[in-house]
Amino acid sequence: MDTAYFILATFLVLATLVPLTAFQHWAVRGFDFGKIQLTILESLTILGGFLWVERSAEFWITQVVLLASQTFNLSILLKYSRFYPIKPRDRQGRSSRAITLLSANVLQFNTDYPRFLRQVQEHSPDLVLTMESNEDWDTAMRVLEAEYPHFCKVPLENTYGMHLYSKIPMTFQVHYFVADDLPSIEAEVKTEDGYRFTLFCVHPPPPSPTEEETSKERDGELLSVAQKVRADGRTSIIVGDFNNVAWSRSSVLFRRASETIDPRVGRGFIATFHARYWFLRFPIDQLFHTPDVFIEELKTLPYFGSDHFALSCRFTIDHLDDTQEELVEELEEGDEEVIEEMIEEGIEEESDREEIATE
Repeated sequence: MDTAYFILATFLVLATLVPLTAFQHWAVRGFDFGKIQLTILESLTILGGFLWVERSAEFWITQVVLLASQTFNLSILLKYSRFYPIKPRDRQGRSSRAITLLSANVLQFNTDYPRFLRQVQEHSPDLVLTMESNEDWDTAMRVLEAEYPHFCKVPLENTYGMHLYSKIPMTFQVHYFVADDLPSIEAEVKTEDGYRFTLFCVHPPPPSPTEEETSKERDGELLSVAQKVRADGRTSIIVGDFNNVAWSRSSVLFRRASETIDPRVGRGFIATFHARYWFLRFPIDQLFHTPDVFIEELKTLPYFGSDHFALSCRFTIDHLDDTQEELVEELEEGDEEVIEEMIEEGIEEESDREEIATE
Protein backbone atom coordinates (compact mmCIF):
# COMPACT_ATOMS: atom_id res chain seq x y z
CA MET A 1 0.00 0.00 0.00
CA ASP A 2 2.84 2.39 0.88
CA THR A 3 4.49 1.89 -2.54
CA ALA A 4 1.22 2.46 -4.40
CA TYR A 5 0.62 5.63 -2.37
CA PHE A 6 4.04 7.12 -3.19
CA ILE A 7 3.77 6.23 -6.89
CA LEU A 8 0.28 7.75 -7.15
CA ALA A 9 1.30 10.87 -5.22
CA THR A 10 4.32 11.40 -7.47
CA PHE A 11 2.18 11.04 -10.59
CA LEU A 12 -0.42 13.52 -9.33
CA VAL A 13 2.17 16.15 -8.47
CA LEU A 14 3.89 15.76 -11.84
CA ALA A 15 0.49 15.93 -13.59
CA THR A 16 -0.04 19.29 -11.88
CA LEU A 17 3.39 20.66 -12.78
CA VAL A 18 3.75 19.42 -16.38
CA PRO A 19 1.06 21.73 -17.88
CA LEU A 20 2.97 24.75 -16.57
CA THR A 21 5.61 24.12 -19.23
CA ALA A 22 5.41 25.44 -22.80
CA PHE A 23 5.57 21.99 -24.42
CA GLN A 24 2.73 21.50 -26.90
CA HIS A 25 2.82 17.71 -27.32
CA TRP A 26 -0.51 16.03 -26.53
CA ALA A 27 1.08 14.02 -23.72
CA VAL A 28 1.77 17.32 -21.92
CA ARG A 29 -1.26 19.38 -22.93
CA GLY A 30 -3.59 16.51 -22.11
CA PHE A 31 -3.05 17.18 -18.41
CA ASP A 32 -4.69 20.62 -18.87
CA PHE A 33 -8.06 18.95 -19.33
CA GLY A 34 -8.18 16.78 -16.23
CA LYS A 35 -7.56 19.40 -13.54
CA ILE A 36 -10.95 18.79 -11.89
CA GLN A 37 -10.43 15.02 -11.80
CA LEU A 38 -6.81 15.51 -10.73
CA THR A 39 -7.84 17.65 -7.76
CA ILE A 40 -10.38 15.05 -6.66
CA LEU A 41 -7.76 12.29 -6.89
CA GLU A 42 -5.33 14.38 -4.85
CA SER A 43 -7.96 14.81 -2.13
CA LEU A 44 -8.64 11.06 -2.05
CA THR A 45 -4.92 10.26 -1.99
CA ILE A 46 -4.29 12.61 0.94
CA LEU A 47 -7.18 11.03 2.84
CA GLY A 48 -6.08 7.50 1.92
CA GLY A 49 -2.56 8.29 3.06
CA PHE A 50 -3.77 9.13 6.56
CA LEU A 51 -5.87 5.97 6.68
CA TRP A 52 -3.53 3.32 5.28
CA VAL A 53 0.08 4.54 5.00
CA GLU A 54 2.65 4.19 7.74
CA ARG A 55 3.79 7.48 9.20
CA SER A 56 7.36 8.43 8.31
CA ALA A 57 9.35 11.50 7.30
CA GLU A 58 8.80 10.61 3.64
CA PHE A 59 5.06 10.28 4.28
CA TRP A 60 4.75 13.74 5.85
CA ILE A 61 6.84 15.37 3.11
CA THR A 62 4.68 13.71 0.45
CA GLN A 63 1.47 14.78 2.16
CA VAL A 64 2.65 18.38 2.34
CA VAL A 65 3.66 18.38 -1.33
CA LEU A 66 0.33 16.79 -2.28
CA LEU A 67 -1.55 19.39 -0.24
CA ALA A 68 0.39 22.20 -1.92
CA SER A 69 -0.41 20.72 -5.34
CA GLN A 70 -4.09 20.37 -4.44
CA THR A 71 -4.20 23.94 -3.11
CA PHE A 72 -2.65 25.24 -6.33
CA ASN A 73 -5.26 23.44 -8.43
CA LEU A 74 -8.10 24.60 -6.21
CA SER A 75 -6.91 28.20 -6.46
CA ILE A 76 -7.34 27.97 -10.24
CA LEU A 77 -10.62 26.05 -10.21
CA LEU A 78 -12.26 28.24 -7.56
CA LYS A 79 -12.94 30.96 -10.15
CA TYR A 80 -15.03 28.47 -12.10
CA SER A 81 -17.23 27.48 -9.18
CA ARG A 82 -20.48 28.98 -8.00
CA PHE A 83 -18.72 29.97 -4.78
CA TYR A 84 -16.68 32.63 -6.56
CA PRO A 85 -18.36 36.02 -6.08
CA ILE A 86 -19.51 37.95 -9.14
CA LYS A 87 -21.38 41.22 -9.20
CA PRO A 88 -25.05 40.86 -10.13
CA ARG A 89 -26.28 43.23 -12.83
CA ASP A 90 -29.71 44.58 -13.59
CA ARG A 91 -30.35 45.08 -17.26
CA GLN A 92 -30.36 48.79 -18.07
CA GLY A 93 -32.97 50.46 -20.24
CA ARG A 94 -30.26 51.32 -22.74
CA SER A 95 -29.27 47.66 -23.22
CA SER A 96 -30.16 45.70 -26.30
CA ARG A 97 -32.94 43.16 -26.14
CA ALA A 98 -31.83 39.71 -25.01
CA ILE A 99 -30.19 37.65 -27.75
CA THR A 100 -29.98 33.86 -27.54
CA LEU A 101 -27.34 31.56 -28.99
CA LEU A 102 -27.07 27.77 -29.20
CA SER A 103 -23.66 26.24 -29.98
CA ALA A 104 -23.34 22.49 -30.51
CA ASN A 105 -20.74 20.01 -31.67
CA VAL A 106 -23.26 17.62 -33.21
CA LEU A 107 -20.74 14.78 -33.81
CA GLN A 108 -20.40 14.06 -37.51
CA PHE A 109 -21.26 10.37 -37.05
CA ASN A 110 -24.37 11.07 -34.95
CA THR A 111 -27.39 10.35 -37.16
CA ASP A 112 -30.10 11.27 -34.65
CA TYR A 113 -30.87 14.45 -36.58
CA PRO A 114 -34.49 14.80 -35.37
CA ARG A 115 -33.37 14.84 -31.73
CA PHE A 116 -31.10 17.81 -32.27
CA LEU A 117 -33.66 19.62 -34.43
CA ARG A 118 -36.26 19.19 -31.69
CA GLN A 119 -33.83 20.79 -29.25
CA VAL A 120 -33.41 23.77 -31.57
CA GLN A 121 -37.17 24.02 -32.03
CA GLU A 122 -37.82 23.81 -28.29
CA HIS A 123 -35.37 26.58 -27.35
CA SER A 124 -35.76 28.63 -30.55
CA PRO A 125 -32.49 30.59 -30.19
CA ASP A 126 -31.73 33.60 -32.38
CA LEU A 127 -28.48 32.00 -33.57
CA VAL A 128 -27.54 28.34 -34.02
CA LEU A 129 -23.96 27.18 -34.53
CA THR A 130 -23.15 23.56 -35.36
CA MET A 131 -19.72 21.97 -35.59
CA GLU A 132 -18.74 18.63 -37.16
CA SER A 133 -21.69 19.14 -39.51
CA ASN A 134 -21.13 17.45 -42.88
CA GLU A 135 -23.29 17.03 -46.01
CA ASP A 136 -25.67 14.65 -44.24
CA TRP A 137 -26.18 17.15 -41.45
CA ASP A 138 -26.52 19.91 -44.03
CA THR A 139 -29.39 18.02 -45.65
CA ALA A 140 -31.06 17.29 -42.31
CA MET A 141 -30.84 20.93 -41.17
CA ARG A 142 -32.39 22.47 -44.27
CA VAL A 143 -35.70 22.51 -42.38
CA LEU A 144 -34.20 25.28 -40.24
CA GLU A 145 -33.94 27.66 -43.17
CA ALA A 146 -37.60 28.68 -43.00
CA GLU A 147 -37.12 30.07 -39.48
CA TYR A 148 -33.45 30.98 -39.94
CA PRO A 149 -33.27 32.76 -43.31
CA HIS A 150 -29.68 33.95 -42.81
CA PHE A 151 -27.05 31.22 -42.81
CA CYS A 152 -23.47 30.29 -43.57
CA LYS A 153 -22.69 26.70 -44.49
CA VAL A 154 -19.29 25.00 -44.56
CA PRO A 155 -20.12 21.27 -44.74
CA LEU A 156 -16.98 19.13 -44.55
CA GLU A 157 -16.38 15.40 -44.10
CA ASN A 158 -13.23 15.77 -41.96
CA THR A 159 -15.17 16.50 -38.69
CA TYR A 160 -14.47 20.24 -39.02
CA GLY A 161 -17.57 21.28 -40.95
CA MET A 162 -19.53 24.21 -39.58
CA HIS A 163 -22.99 25.77 -40.04
CA LEU A 164 -24.31 29.05 -38.66
CA TYR A 165 -28.03 29.90 -38.80
CA SER A 166 -29.53 33.24 -37.74
CA LYS A 167 -32.95 34.80 -37.39
CA ILE A 168 -31.15 38.16 -37.30
CA PRO A 169 -29.71 39.69 -40.49
CA MET A 170 -25.99 39.01 -40.80
CA THR A 171 -23.12 39.15 -43.24
CA PHE A 172 -20.28 36.68 -42.95
CA GLN A 173 -16.91 35.50 -44.18
CA VAL A 174 -15.10 32.21 -43.72
CA HIS A 175 -11.47 32.24 -42.54
CA TYR A 176 -8.77 29.58 -42.75
CA PHE A 177 -6.19 30.96 -40.37
CA VAL A 178 -3.77 28.03 -40.03
CA ALA A 179 -4.95 25.34 -42.49
CA ASP A 180 -7.16 25.16 -45.56
CA ASP A 181 -9.34 22.44 -44.01
CA LEU A 182 -10.00 24.21 -40.69
CA PRO A 183 -12.70 26.87 -41.19
CA SER A 184 -13.86 29.53 -38.79
CA ILE A 185 -16.78 31.87 -39.39
CA GLU A 186 -16.84 35.61 -38.76
CA ALA A 187 -20.40 36.99 -38.83
CA GLU A 188 -21.48 40.61 -38.51
CA VAL A 189 -24.92 40.68 -36.89
CA LYS A 190 -27.30 43.64 -36.62
CA THR A 191 -30.27 43.37 -34.27
CA GLU A 192 -33.69 44.92 -34.81
CA ASP A 193 -33.02 47.47 -32.08
CA GLY A 194 -29.89 48.69 -33.88
CA TYR A 195 -27.09 46.90 -32.04
CA ARG A 196 -24.21 45.34 -33.97
CA PHE A 197 -21.85 42.64 -32.84
CA THR A 198 -19.33 40.26 -34.38
CA LEU A 199 -19.68 36.53 -33.81
CA PHE A 200 -16.56 34.40 -34.31
CA CYS A 201 -17.25 30.66 -34.59
CA VAL A 202 -14.26 28.37 -34.06
CA HIS A 203 -13.43 24.67 -33.90
CA PRO A 204 -9.69 23.97 -33.86
CA PRO A 205 -8.31 20.40 -33.63
CA PRO A 206 -7.42 18.89 -30.25
CA PRO A 207 -4.00 17.59 -29.23
CA SER A 208 -4.56 13.86 -28.73
CA PRO A 209 -3.04 10.49 -29.65
CA THR A 210 -5.83 9.94 -32.21
CA GLU A 211 -5.87 13.41 -33.81
CA GLU A 212 -3.09 16.03 -33.69
CA GLU A 213 0.25 15.19 -32.11
CA THR A 214 0.61 18.72 -30.73
CA SER A 215 -1.61 21.68 -29.85
CA LYS A 216 0.16 23.92 -32.39
CA GLU A 217 -2.72 24.17 -34.87
CA ARG A 218 -5.27 24.64 -32.09
CA ASP A 219 -3.28 27.35 -30.36
CA GLY A 220 -2.37 29.09 -33.62
CA GLU A 221 -6.01 29.15 -34.75
CA LEU A 222 -7.34 30.51 -31.47
CA LEU A 223 -4.64 33.15 -31.09
CA SER A 224 -5.18 34.29 -34.70
CA VAL A 225 -8.83 34.89 -33.85
CA ALA A 226 -7.82 36.66 -30.63
CA GLN A 227 -5.56 39.06 -32.49
CA LYS A 228 -8.29 39.84 -35.00
CA VAL A 229 -10.85 40.54 -32.26
CA ARG A 230 -8.50 42.98 -30.57
CA ALA A 231 -7.45 44.65 -33.84
CA ASP A 232 -11.06 45.13 -34.96
CA GLY A 233 -12.07 46.59 -31.58
CA ARG A 234 -15.73 45.74 -32.09
CA THR A 235 -18.34 44.24 -29.79
CA SER A 236 -17.53 40.54 -30.14
CA ILE A 237 -18.39 37.04 -29.00
CA ILE A 238 -16.15 34.07 -29.72
CA VAL A 239 -17.85 30.70 -29.40
CA GLY A 240 -17.32 27.08 -30.38
CA ASP A 241 -15.62 23.84 -29.51
CA PHE A 242 -12.23 25.21 -28.49
CA ASN A 243 -10.87 21.74 -27.65
CA ASN A 244 -9.30 23.60 -24.76
CA VAL A 245 -10.06 24.47 -21.16
CA ALA A 246 -10.24 27.98 -19.77
CA TRP A 247 -7.30 27.59 -17.37
CA SER A 248 -4.74 26.35 -19.92
CA ARG A 249 -1.73 28.45 -20.87
CA SER A 250 -3.05 29.11 -24.38
CA SER A 251 -6.50 30.08 -23.07
CA VAL A 252 -4.95 32.66 -20.76
CA LEU A 253 -3.01 34.06 -23.72
CA PHE A 254 -6.21 34.02 -25.78
CA ARG A 255 -8.12 36.11 -23.21
CA ARG A 256 -5.29 38.61 -22.88
CA ALA A 257 -4.74 38.90 -26.64
CA SER A 258 -8.45 39.30 -27.44
CA GLU A 259 -9.22 41.50 -24.40
CA THR A 260 -12.26 39.34 -23.66
CA ILE A 261 -13.96 37.89 -20.59
CA ASP A 262 -14.74 34.30 -19.64
CA PRO A 263 -18.39 34.16 -18.49
CA ARG A 264 -17.88 30.82 -16.74
CA VAL A 265 -16.21 32.65 -13.85
CA GLY A 266 -18.60 32.44 -10.92
CA ARG A 267 -21.14 30.38 -12.87
CA GLY A 268 -19.67 26.88 -12.63
CA PHE A 269 -17.65 24.63 -14.92
CA ILE A 270 -20.54 24.03 -17.38
CA ALA A 271 -18.77 20.97 -18.75
CA THR A 272 -19.83 19.95 -22.25
CA PHE A 273 -17.69 16.88 -23.10
CA HIS A 274 -17.88 13.87 -22.75
CA ALA A 275 -21.68 13.73 -22.74
CA ARG A 276 -21.79 9.98 -22.08
CA TYR A 277 -19.17 9.71 -19.30
CA TRP A 278 -19.75 11.98 -16.31
CA PHE A 279 -16.37 11.10 -14.76
CA LEU A 280 -14.54 12.21 -17.93
CA ARG A 281 -16.28 15.52 -18.44
CA PHE A 282 -14.45 18.72 -19.34
CA PRO A 283 -15.56 22.30 -20.17
CA ILE A 284 -14.10 22.47 -23.70
CA ASP A 285 -16.94 24.26 -25.52
CA GLN A 286 -16.13 27.86 -24.75
CA LEU A 287 -17.57 31.34 -25.07
CA PHE A 288 -15.70 34.60 -24.57
CA HIS A 289 -16.96 38.16 -25.00
CA THR A 290 -15.91 41.78 -24.98
CA PRO A 291 -16.76 43.88 -21.88
CA ASP A 292 -19.84 45.49 -23.46
CA VAL A 293 -21.56 42.09 -23.72
CA PHE A 294 -23.44 40.98 -20.61
CA ILE A 295 -24.23 37.29 -20.10
CA GLU A 296 -27.60 36.66 -18.47
CA GLU A 297 -27.55 32.86 -18.72
CA LEU A 298 -25.04 30.22 -19.73
CA LYS A 299 -25.88 26.52 -19.49
CA THR A 300 -25.73 23.14 -21.18
CA LEU A 301 -28.76 21.51 -22.77
CA PRO A 302 -29.84 17.86 -22.50
CA TYR A 303 -28.15 14.99 -24.32
CA PHE A 304 -29.07 14.75 -28.02
CA GLY A 305 -26.90 11.89 -29.27
CA SER A 306 -23.56 13.68 -29.63
CA ASP A 307 -20.49 13.29 -27.42
CA HIS A 308 -20.98 16.98 -26.53
CA PHE A 309 -23.80 18.78 -24.80
CA ALA A 310 -25.01 21.90 -26.57
CA LEU A 311 -24.11 25.23 -24.96
CA SER A 312 -26.94 27.76 -24.58
CA CYS A 313 -26.38 31.45 -23.89
CA ARG A 314 -28.56 34.53 -23.42
CA PHE A 315 -26.89 37.94 -23.51
CA THR A 316 -27.42 41.65 -23.96
CA ILE A 317 -25.22 44.47 -25.27
CA ASP A 318 -24.65 47.79 -23.52
CA HIS A 319 -21.97 50.07 -24.95
CA LEU A 320 -22.32 52.61 -22.13
CA ASP A 321 -21.78 50.22 -19.20
CA ASP A 322 -18.07 49.90 -18.48
CA THR A 323 -18.36 47.90 -15.25
CA GLN A 324 -16.80 44.80 -16.82
CA GLU A 325 -13.68 46.57 -18.06
CA GLU A 326 -11.88 45.64 -14.85
CA LEU A 327 -12.29 41.93 -15.72
CA VAL A 328 -10.15 42.21 -18.85
CA GLU A 329 -6.64 40.77 -18.40
CA GLU A 330 -3.78 42.74 -19.89
CA LEU A 331 -0.94 41.27 -21.91
CA GLU A 332 2.21 40.78 -19.88
CA GLU A 333 5.76 41.46 -20.98
CA GLY A 334 6.81 38.91 -23.57
CA ASP A 335 3.27 37.72 -24.35
CA GLU A 336 3.19 39.34 -27.80
CA GLU A 337 6.32 37.50 -28.90
CA VAL A 338 5.00 34.18 -27.56
CA ILE A 339 1.67 34.68 -29.34
CA GLU A 340 3.32 35.51 -32.68
CA GLU A 341 5.54 32.45 -32.36
CA MET A 342 2.59 30.17 -31.55
CA ILE A 343 0.60 31.48 -34.53
CA GLU A 344 3.57 30.91 -36.85
CA GLU A 345 4.05 27.39 -35.50
CA GLY A 346 0.35 26.68 -36.07
CA ILE A 347 0.57 27.79 -39.71
CA GLU A 348 3.74 25.78 -40.31
CA GLU A 349 2.49 22.61 -38.61
CA GLU A 350 1.93 19.72 -41.02
CA SER A 351 -1.24 17.72 -40.45
CA ASP A 352 -2.23 14.32 -41.81
CA ARG A 353 -5.98 14.82 -41.41
CA GLU A 354 -8.04 12.71 -43.78
CA GLU A 355 -10.32 14.57 -46.17
CA ILE A 356 -13.09 12.12 -45.30
CA ALA A 357 -13.02 11.05 -41.65
CA THR A 358 -14.06 7.56 -40.58
CA GLU A 359 -15.58 6.68 -37.25
